[in-house]
Amino acid sequence: MAKSSVKRRSIAPSPRRSAAPPPRASVRPPAPARASTRPAAAAPAPGRKFRGSAPWAARHAAKHAAEAAERNKEPPRPGSARATLRTPEEAESIKARITELHEVLSRLRGMKKHLPDRFFEAGSLLCHIRDARLFDAKGYATFEAFVEREIDLGGKTFSLRLARIPEVFIEEAARAQGLEALMAALEALDQASQRAQRPAVRPPPRGGRGA
Repeated sequence: MAKSSVKRRSIAPSPRRSAAPPPRASVRPPAPARASTRPAAAAPAPGRKFRGSAPWAARHAAKHAAEAAERNKEPPRPGSARATLRTPEEAESIKARITELHEVLSRLRGMKKHLPDRFFEAGSLLCHIRDARLFDAKGYATFEAFVEREIDLGGKTFSLRLARIPEVFIEEAARAQGLEALMAALEALDQASQRAQRPAVRPPPRGGRGA
């Protein structure tokens, strides 16, 4: 049998279609967090029990508080930490002296502009500071050092002489003479006292008989 010659037709492959990528979903940024309008929880009142706390915690704290109160009733031992925390016995006295000193200084500052008329009163206040040693309350060892640093009435020498006026002169006579005359009199007294304290200078010995 003769083979039948059948021509096969070449079938061209169908073109592939390129699939478009699926669209991406746009991601929105997260919205800012809104401030809470709820009021903040109030702090627990003292002595209030917390949830979940052990029942023995309150008893333990009360026991320690009672022991501390009993210890505070007894005087502290010398050198103990509790002794250093105690208020010194003279604390109230020191506080009162500092208060009095500030009041006197305030009065002196008010007299500065009217010192020619109120010099005797100002001198009496300075005498009180010196005699009562109120300057000790501010840590000064001497009245002179206190006057130099704290008193502003015209200089250290002037203030020291002003404090001597109530001691040397009678008030009526002092007011009649005036501040300038009293200061001049005190200066003359100081110079005379200094001359009296100087050692007497002996004249040199004279020459011998044969001179």
